[in-house]
Amino acid sequence: MRRMVLAALLLGLGPASAGETVALPTVDNANTRYSALDQITSDNVGRLTVAWTYSTGVLRGHEGAPLVVGHIMYVHTPFPNTVTALDLDQNGKILWRYAPRQEAGVVAVMCCDTVHRGLAYQDGRVFLQLADTTVVALDAETGRVLWSVRNGDPAKGETNTAAVLPVRDRVIVGLSGGEYGARCHVTAYDQATGRRLWRAYATGPDAEMLVDPDKTTELGRPIGRDSSLKSWDGEQWKTGGGCAWGWFSYDPDLNLVYYGTGNPSTWNPAQRPGDNRWAMAIVARDADTGVAKWVYQMTPHDQWDYDGVNEMILTEQAVDGRKRRLLTHFDRNGFGYTLDRETGELLVAEKFDPSVNWAKRIELDRASPAYGRPVVDERYAPGVTGEDETVTGICPGALGAKNQQPAAYSPRTGLFYVPTNHMCMDYEPFHVTYTRGQPYVGATLTLHPPPGTDRTGAFIAWDNLAGRIRWSIPEPFSVWSGALATAGGVVFYGTLEGYLKAVDAETGRELYRFKTPSGIVGNVTTYRHRGRQYVAVLSGIGGWAGIGLAAGLTDSAEGSGAVGGYAALSHYTAAGGQLTVFGLPEP
Repeated sequence: MRRMVLAALLLGLGPASAGETVALPTVDNANTRYSALDQITSDNVGRLTVAWTYSTGVLRGHEGAPLVVGHIMYVHTPFPNTVTALDLDQNGKILWRYAPRQEAGVVAVMCCDTVHRGLAYQDGRVFLQLADTTVVALDAETGRVLWSVRNGDPAKGETNTAAVLPVRDRVIVGLSGGEYGARCHVTAYDQATGRRLWRAYATGPDAEMLVDPDKTTELGRPIGRDSSLKSWDGEQWKTGGGCAWGWFSYDPDLNLVYYGTGNPSTWNPAQRPGDNRWAMAIVARDADTGVAKWVYQMTPHDQWDYDGVNEMILTEQAVDGRKRRLLTHFDRNGFGYTLDRETGELLVAEKFDPSVNWAKRIELDRASPAYGRPVVDERYAPGVTGEDETVTGICPGALGAKNQQPAAYSPRTGLFYVPTNHMCMDYEPFHVTYTRGQPYVGATLTLHPPPGTDRTGAFIAWDNLAGRIRWSIPEPFSVWSGALATAGGVVFYGTLEGYLKAVDAETGRELYRFKTPSGIVGNVTTYRHRGRQYVAVLSGIGGWAGIGLAAGLTDSAEGSGAVGGYAALSHYTAAGGQLTVFGLPEP
C-alpha cells in the first residue's frame, strides 16, 4: 500500500505536499522546487541551527540534492557516483552504500567537472545514470542492483551528469557530449526491466527524431519534412550535439515530457551554416510513444554556446483572465520564456539579466516571418566576424545568464526565484576537425564581469507574465545553487562562497545565512521527519564556475575561461564534500 500511495504522489503535478517524501531532486515533476512545508517561516528562520552533517568522501562539485523517502535519506556524489542510504531514525546511520566501478578514463571526457545532479525514486526503486552513461535501478531498501543498461559510449565522448525522471512505468534519461560531437538523444527505459521503450535524437531524419512532419509543430505551424536535415550542411547533423543534459519535467494530464537540448557541435558557427535544428530547443514529447508534439528553437544557429537545457517549470496561471497551462524557462541566452505548454505558443520572452546584449529582443509579432526568433545584434555575433577573430564584450558569457542550477516557483507569491550569472565573454572561433572521442569545440573564450562592476551574480524574483524582475539581490559570484521556495514564505539558495541563505519570498530581505565548509553548487531541499521540518544542502565547490578549485586548475584559460573568470573565489572557499542539515531548536 505504501508503494501505491507514493506512486500516486509522484504522478501528480505541482508542489510536493508529502513532507516525508522528497523523491526527486526537483522536488516535484513540474520542477517547481516548491515545498508545502511551513514549520520554518519568515518569522523563525533566523533561529535555524545545524542539526547534523555527513561527509560524502568526495572532493568535487556537489550538484543536485538528496532524496528522502520515509525514514531513509539517499545521498549521491560526483564521480564515482556513490549512493548512500542514511537512516534518519538512527542519527544518519549508514544502511547501505552502492559504489559503482567505472573506468577512470571517463573523467577525461566529462565537460565542466565530474558533477552528478542526483537520484530519483519511484515504487521501491532508486534510479540514476552514471557518468559512463550506465542507467541503474537499485532496490531502495537494500541497495541491490536490480538492472543496469548502457545508454551511450564514452569512447565517443558520450557521458552523463544529469538526473533521470521516472514517468509512469518508465524512466526518462538524457546524455552529455556536445563538446565531443556526440549525436545526442533522449531515451525511455522500462522501470521494471531496463528494456528500451523509445529513443529520440535531437538531429537527423524525422523517424530517428520521433517527429511527425505534419503534426509536430513549432509556434503553431507544422515543422515539415526533413526539418533537421535541411538546416545542416551535408551530414554535419551526425556530429551535431543537441544533448539533453539538464532537467526533465512532466505533465500527467497531457502526458507530455518537457526538456531542452544543448549546443550544436562545434562552437565555431562558421563550420555549421544553417539553423542547426533541433539543437537549442524546448521539446514536448508524448511519454508513451516519444513522438514530439511541439518544439521551439530558442537560439537558431547558436554562436555563443547557449545550451537550452535549463529546467522547464510547469504552472497553471491566469493569463488575460483565463487559466492556462504554462511552461516557464530561463535560458542560458539570458531570456526568460513563458509558453503555453499544451500548444507551444510563445507568450513572453524578455531579458532577465540587464547586461544581455547578444540579441536586442525576441520577435513576438505573430505576423512576422521571424516570429519567435532572436533579433541578433551583429556586433556580438562571432559568426559575422569569422574564424580567428575575437568578438569582445558578449553578454552573457558561454556559461549563460543562468546555467543548469534550477529556479523555484511559489504559488503563494506567483513569482519565480532565479539563481543567475552576471558574466560576459570574449569569444574567438577557430576551425576544428572532428575526431571520434576527442574535443570538438572550435573556440576559445575568456569570461569577465560586465563593464562597470566586479560582481558576477544575482538572485532575482521574476514575474513570468509581465516579463520583469520584481527584486534582485546582487552577489559577488554567480549563484550556482538551486533555489527552494516554501509555504513558510521563505526562499533558500546557496552561494559559491559557501553560504546557505534564506530570504523573504515577498521582498527578498535576507533572513538568515550560514557558512558551510565549501562552496554550494547543490540544490537546497527540505523535508519533514518525526514532525520536524529540516533544510538540507550539499556543499562542495565545482561545476563550470568552480572547476578551478575542484580540479586544481591554475591557467586562467582553462575551464573554458572559468578559471580566470572566478579566480577570486579561492580567497573564500576550498574543495569539499559535505551534506549539512538544518532545523529549528527543539521546543
